[in-house]
Amino acid sequence: MRKVLITGVTGFTGRYMAEELAAEGYEVHGLSYRQPLGALPAAVSAIHCCSLNDAETLRTLLTEIRPTYVVHLAAVSFVAHADADAIYNANLLGTRHLLEALRTAPAELEGVLLASSANVYGNATEGVLDESAPFAPANDYAISKAAMEYLARLYQSRLPLIITRPFNYTGVGQAEQFLIPKIVAHTRRHAEVIELGNLDIARDFCDVRQVAQAYRRLLESPAAIGETVNICSGFAYTLQYVLEQAAAISGHSMEVRVNPAFVRSADVKNLFGNRTKLDSLIGDLPQIELKDTLRWMIEYSGS
Repeated sequence: MRKVLITGVTGFTGRYMAEELAAEGYEVHGLSYRQPLGALPAAVSAIHCCSLNDAETLRTLLTEIRPTYVVHLAAVSFVAHADADAIYNANLLGTRHLLEALRTAPAELEGVLLASSANVYGNATEGVLDESAPFAPANDYAISKAAMEYLARLYQSRLPLIITRPFNYTGVGQAEQFLIPKIVAHTRRHAEVIELGNLDIARDFCDVRQVAQAYRRLLESPAAIGETVNICSGFAYTLQYVLEQAAAISGHSMEVRVNPAFVRSADVKNLFGNRTKLDSLIGDLPQIELKDTLRWMIEYSGS
């Protein structure tokens, strides 16, 4: 059975990644810096507790597990996270320790997927962005991801690396500090008012389930080794569209107040990804429309 190790398996994306891989017959092992509360997710065979900065324990675990594939999702993922040291420690140093451990681990790796971010492009360029767009990181999170990509080049000849640059994506379980979950949470509790930033900017949004499928199919594509790939829908959705769809689905409308603290004057109006390279590597990826993702999130009744 093919074994896969997912770092950050208990996080938002990690849980969906585990479900995607388990459904395709993989033996899923998770790496978490702390033991999760409650029962293990059904998709995960085992969760191993280890900090990526504990190099010795990490090497021991890799020797025991001997994964065929690795999906590296562990990171500080919130752009506005207040602790810059934590961002660099997790996103850059943690990745270095993982890559170094993988380099020396006695395993026959067929694919190592590193999740970077479309934030490396910044907000300086209007329109569609392909993988050749220059870096213009505008915050510590984006800088940490750009630095991680440069770091990965040191291991490119020694490990079967795939670097992904996901644009915005969302789904059930994403923290309310992110934009769409914030709108969904306000909608579900029938809030009268919501405070947001620029309403007329348009951004690319994917469904987390679609992202997980794209990651799995990239791992299975020999042509993806050594490549850097946008993960995106190829469409730009305005914040006004999101609000209108949420109201249509729920039957609840809110007063929207623009909070100057949330407005970034340097934001370009339209920013979205080019998915040509992704499609060439994995073939057609069924599109989940944003309105369907919103319906799933608003009407979700599970735990």
